[in-house]
Amino acid sequence: MMDRILAQLPRFLSADNLVLLAEAAGMTLALTAVGCGIGFGLAFLLVYLRQSPGRWALPLRLLCIAYVEVFRRIPFLVVTYLVLFFIQAVASNASLFTIAVVAICIHATAYTAEIVRGGLESVPRQQIEAAQAMNIGRLRTTVLIVLPQAWPVIVPPAIAYAVSFIKDTSLVSQIGVFELTFRAKELNNQGFSGILAYGAIALVYFVISFPLSLLGQHLEKRLATSRAERRARRLRRA
Repeated sequence: MMDRILAQLPRFLSADNLVLLAEAAGMTLALTAVGCGIGFGLAFLLVYLRQSPGRWALPLRLLCIAYVEVFRRIPFLVVTYLVLFFIQAVASNASLFTIAVVAICIHATAYTAEIVRGGLESVPRQQIEAAQAMNIGRLRTTVLIVLPQAWPVIVPPAIAYAVSFIKDTSLVSQIGVFELTFRAKELNNQGFSGILAYGAIALVYFVISFPLSLLGQHLEKRLATSRAERRARRLRRA
């Protein structure tokens, strides 16, 4: 087996294959960045609507809760196929990239909504009540008072989710999206050893995700330090 791998290695490392692997890695990053980025933004909207006060907003709150609970319990691959068949039924000319991004957005919104909700609810309720007493609107209170304090709680797990989801993008290869896993299948079908093809993309996944996970850990420490400093300043003022 090793003899076969060593014999194939020079041809495997050809310029054409390396370019195609780089393009596939770029597609993986683009899917993660666009899908998770839009999903993260939609998660804020979902949580904001979920926290709407008043009886009139009860159906809206229940709808938001149902969305999160349902899509957190459906496998991402199933979501991808559902999106594929639905979009092809209403817009047959939609690109596979668009279909994959929509599926990722649906999944990411449901998962990051809980991260966002946890961050927003970590802000002391007294501060929100004080803003209400000063007749500051709910949206302004959220943007000016709640979010600045919630970011240190939201950002680290959100980055961890995005880094973890880089690996899950491999599932969109099942619908033909040209990302890393799809490229490994092509290389294997061209006669290259499966160990060589999938070992190469395993290395690429590691090279992509490891620095991002280190960045997430660094930001978590920085944000934790800044939170501790703010808490200490408040105690000194008291």
